Amino acid sequence: MIIRDCAGGVVFNLNKVFLLKNEKNEWVLPKGKIRGEQLPPETAIQRVKYETGIDAKIVSPAGETAYEFFSRTRNQAVYNKIIWYIMEACDLEYRVNFDEGFKEGNFFEIDEALNLITYSQDKSLVSLSYKRYLEYKEYEKNLLYA
Repeated sequence: MIIRDCAGGVVFNLNKVFLLKNEKNEWVLPKGKIRGEQLPPETAIQRVKYETGIDAKIVSPAGETAYEFFSRTRNQAVYNKIIWYIMEACDLEYRVNFDEGFKEGNFFEIDEALNLITYSQDKSLVSLSYKRYLEYKEYEKNLLYA
């Protein structure tokens, strides 16, 4: 079995989160393999930019997920461990990287996103991350007016 360490972003802008539709028609979050000496936060920021064209900053760690699948090209099982970060997009501009096999992507209202997301662990991740994101925005607002 191949074990891969990955990192990704749950990217928010106000009350919306960004989702990608992959080549299997699954709605997923941007993520990628951590390469070399790269740190997980660096990977998350770079993969979000590469897959979505979004400039985003990390707000907070979001947690970890893992999944296993069988790779036909490698003819063996692959186990992905993903470290997630809550991220905030600078604006609603994006550019889906179709060369990576993504079919579409967009910012979705949270309720709509939760209905679209394919995997239950990703739904939980987005739901919990949104609550933490709202807490961050409230904290940020309080600092501004303090």
